[in-house]
Amino acid sequence: MTPLLEANNLTKQFETLTAVDDITFTVAEGQVLALLGPNGAGKTTTVRMLSSIIQPTSGSAQIAGYDVVREAARVRHLVGHLTEFPGLYLRMRARDYLDFFGELQGMARPLRRERADQLLQRFGLWDARDRRLGGFSKGMRQKVALIRAMLHQPRVLFLDEPTSAMDPQSAKQVRDAIADVRRDGHTVILCTHNLHEAEALADNIAVIRRGKLIAFGTPDQLKRELLGAPVWQVRLAQPIAEWPSVNSVLHIEEADALMLRYRTTQPEIAHPMMLRELHACGASVMTLTEEPRSLEDVYLKLVQ
Repeated sequence: MTPLLEANNLTKQFETLTAVDDITFTVAEGQVLALLGPNGAGKTTTVRMLSSIIQPTSGSAQIAGYDVVREAARVRHLVGHLTEFPGLYLRMRARDYLDFFGELQGMARPLRRERADQLLQRFGLWDARDRRLGGFSKGMRQKVALIRAMLHQPRVLFLDEPTSAMDPQSAKQVRDAIADVRRDGHTVILCTHNLHEAEALADNIAVIRRGKLIAFGTPDQLKRELLGAPVWQVRLAQPIAEWPSVNSVLHIEEADALMLRYRTTQPEIAHPMMLRELHACGASVMTLTEEPRSLEDVYLKLVQ
């Protein structure tokens, strides 16, 4: 797939601190990339460089072929950016605030009004559209900032902790919106500490630690590379005196009379063999399942 976003040896130094150190990756159009890492890892600095808010010390980046330094104005028009602590003009009313930012993006008045009204309704803010932002809760302000970022239908949407301070229903609205943006062919860069959210939404995961990119790939790829073969579990309805001997394709992790846990790099061979042997000795299999492995397991192994 042709990359929409490219970062090449991207580096940012602040005096003696190297906040981002020689990062290279690409993101295709219509993909969601989750940027993960501890606080201070360099995620926000990376996003600020990619969205033409600050300039890299060295390296380069392009969005839709536009250089983030030489063509910064064009890049800013192509992206939407929700910061972790969005600043709002608290004396403005929500609808007027969005209309103002739509005008800054060059949107015609009827289009920006229509788009703002659609998003206010989608995120449950329609009844508050004429209230001043200073009277909004933190979660409501976060929604307004997200609408502002989405208003001009950017090709790349940068989201820094988009569901922080939100109740579960509001957070689901945001996750659904991200999924819709992806389906419409837009690209999303998601910075989050919510690993469940990242695993559910992201096509690829990038883990940054101390300014360096230490892992990149799909959640499944990272699980295989860092956690090894998955653990499978067989449970029986009745106890068994001895498990069938299929050790040639199994690495036993744990066993008792009712349950066997094992790893295998050849599940297409191991599972049929196991089930045939159990059936031959009269055992009743209740379940054969793969034990779930989470992105949290991958993340903790990387950062620790």
